[in-house]
Amino acid sequence: MAAAQADAFDYIVVGAGSAGCVLANRLTASGRHRVLLLEAGGHDRHLWIHIPLGYGKLFADARVNWLYKSEPEPELHNRQIIQPRGKVLGGSSSINGLLYLRGQPADYDHWRQLGNAGWSFEDVLPYFRRSEDQERGEDALHGVGGPLAVSNVCEPHPLCEAFIESAQQAGFPRNDDFNGPTQEGAGYFQLTAKNGRRWSTAVGYLKEARRRSNLKIETHALASRILFEGRRAAGIEYRQGDATRTAHATREVILAGGAFNSPQLLQLSGVGPAQLLRSHGIDVVADRPGVGADLQDHLQVRMQYRCTEPITMNDVINSFRHRMIAGARYAMFRKGLLAIGAGYSGGFFRTSPQVATPDMQVHFIIFSADTAGAALHPFPGFIASICQLRPESRGFVHIKSADPMQAPAIQPRYLTSQLDRDTVIASLKLLRKIMGQPAMRRYVAEERAPGPLLQTDAELLDFARSAGTTVFHPTSTCRMGPDETAVVDERLRVRGLGNLRVVDASIMPTVVSGNTNAPVVMIAEKGADMILQDAAAATAAKAA
Repeated sequence: MAAAQADAFDYIVVGAGSAGCVLANRLTASGRHRVLLLEAGGHDRHLWIHIPLGYGKLFADARVNWLYKSEPEPELHNRQIIQPRGKVLGGSSSINGLLYLRGQPADYDHWRQLGNAGWSFEDVLPYFRRSEDQERGEDALHGVGGPLAVSNVCEPHPLCEAFIESAQQAGFPRNDDFNGPTQEGAGYFQLTAKNGRRWSTAVGYLKEARRRSNLKIETHALASRILFEGRRAAGIEYRQGDATRTAHATREVILAGGAFNSPQLLQLSGVGPAQLLRSHGIDVVADRPGVGADLQDHLQVRMQYRCTEPITMNDVINSFRHRMIAGARYAMFRKGLLAIGAGYSGGFFRTSPQVATPDMQVHFIIFSADTAGAALHPFPGFIASICQLRPESRGFVHIKSADPMQAPAIQPRYLTSQLDRDTVIASLKLLRKIMGQPAMRRYVAEERAPGPLLQTDAELLDFARSAGTTVFHPTSTCRMGPDETAVVDERLRVRGLGNLRVVDASIMPTVVSGNTNAPVVMIAEKGADMILQDAAAATAAKAA
């Protein structure tokens, strides 16, 4: 490969995903700092990125997706579980299911209780509000005028209404705002969308920033290693086409590659478990066993139903005439089935009165298929899935070689905790209770999976092991904390190394109780503030 001459920047941001686009916008806003943004994928011009329902077309598209898979999972009958991640401007916010959920205030208060000053819900709420352009308007919990559009679903659906009513018949409240004062209950999800189009961080944050002369964006640029001068990060080496390039950072290198790619790059650069690095011939810069450890994810188990009426998306997609009508309606009004996300309605519930806050989430989806991204069933069908919100199981991400082109070993280790197994069983039972209420029962012709023959705890657990998959929320592989095994401190600085931060989902001490995209945007908003504050303090100290 040819070597290219190095450029110098104040900041280098690695990864133009949910966090990286936020950082690129906020760090360049003043015009005082020159920023390089590196993205291994390309531009977000793919048609199906911008149509909300198009996420289903992107599960197996190598142009925009890393197409990762886990290692064989022992507790899931040694199946390899898909681990899609965005490889495009906007990252996973360009290919996800669009759901906008923060989690529970208690999640962030727990982060603070673990010793992370400045990360309680009271501390992070201003960053959620600053990021939002909330369709419902501004109040104490919601913001308007921010870069990230948050909108209601375009219209109700009879199956969703039946699910919400059934949850009420089962004793749970209707909840019209899962990001409001309480999370518990059933209702419609909000989406990161505007006027029926996806609103990724590439659209909301990067579109404005890319016009600035102090931001340089390099696409198809795969970061291969962090360049160190002693124990200080000094730049990045990256591959672009046939060239190997380097770029220097006078202030900081900031990793925003997500829960898989950020620990991978640290390990490739000599920061990680020393034994692992040496086994691949990598010189150890810092022996950090926590890099790549503590992987957490939400396991999803989908229950499938045949519907009594032809009112599902299956009936639209499997009919040429109905597809044409749906396409025309979306083109003219930005409404209809093409404008919905990965969960139309759903809910957050407690599996036991002893649980203080909801410990399970339901995604209610008005189509059915055997697996994510597969062809829809030829009959009317829908899905309701469960996921445990606060799993105890912990996995890891480890490089397999010194080659940055080789995917890392991803091992979530789902269901290794007894609590997780018990909660999944209780969640399936609770979902069955909701689906058996009168409002929903009229639409259920058949429970196809797990099916009425599976009733005992052992049978339901085996079903979860056979059918469970990710709900795409990996976190915590560069965990924030005050302890020696934590990777970053409360200001997201990599412990023991200078001029190096991680700002993405990997820093979460524990996975939040819900979808992760909104929290990642918040982390990047707060991270940008801390980076600029530290830069101002350093400048002032130098002047003094």
